[in-house]
Amino acid sequence: MKKLIYKYSMITLGCAIIAIAINCFYLQQHFLNGGISGIAMILYYLLGWPIGTVSFILNVPLFFVAYRYLSKTFLIDTIFGTAMFSLILDLTAFLAQNTYVKDPLLSCIAGGVLFGVGSAMMYKVDGSSGGTDIIGFVIYKYYSISVSTSEFIINAVIMVFCAFLFGLEPVLYSMIIFYLSFRLTNVLMDGFDYKKNFIIITNKPDELAQSIMTEVGRGVTFLHGEGAYTHQTRKLLFVVVKLTQVNKIKNIVKELDRDAFMIIHDTADVLGHGFTLPDKVIDAEEVKKKQMFFYSD
Repeated sequence: MKKLIYKYSMITLGCAIIAIAINCFYLQQHFLNGGISGIAMILYYLLGWPIGTVSFILNVPLFFVAYRYLSKTFLIDTIFGTAMFSLILDLTAFLAQNTYVKDPLLSCIAGGVLFGVGSAMMYKVDGSSGGTDIIGFVIYKYYSISVSTSEFIINAVIMVFCAFLFGLEPVLYSMIIFYLSFRLTNVLMDGFDYKKNFIIITNKPDELAQSIMTEVGRGVTFLHGEGAYTHQTRKLLFVVVKLTQVNKIKNIVKELDRDAFMIIHDTADVLGHGFTLPDKVIDAEEVKKKQMFFYSD
């Protein structure tokens, strides 16, 4: 029950943030949105029809798509998200009467950031506000392409059509919004807590590995490599650490083997002990007892 309350609270809050973005920063500058809500905004600019109500009506056919290709739970969540988005969008329509930021560029930055935050909050709990979200989740289910990527492509196609209706300038600003919201959504989905992975080529692999495990508290994996020129075989060290532990690794390598060669990569979505599970300091004796020191041979 608590999970459902949390889930629907996140969907509602995400819808509210997106609605505020549209009413406070989109409409005053005649920016455009993609998908179903984008079509509703076009009808708002042309005919003055309420965006929320029109958006919900246009979403109804997509509910059948969700019912056909996605789970019933997703369908219920989508109907809830679409209803909340449409309701909040119309209830906060009075916000569109004022201009909060006169500069169009600042408006599109603020709108894109808020839209990205609201979208990420919903996606984190597998929620949706309807529209192209439904198509995006269907594509994700069968082709593993992220929802935000699918929406970006779909919205780009819609913007080409809108350029003929409203001109190129508002479309270009809208494309900036799409890019900002797309990037921010992905960042928030992956999280800000990025990790680093090290590949270390050294003449002192055992000594370095021992120091890393005891002083930094991270497991180390041996990879076996061979030099293309010398055909000399040696052990390579592979280790994943948090950002706060990067300098510790560098200092250990500099102290024990100044001739070592290090490759450091950004990484995310690290799953396993010490990252998705509580940290636990590793010492040499524990490594030997539990065989947490992995070899490739």
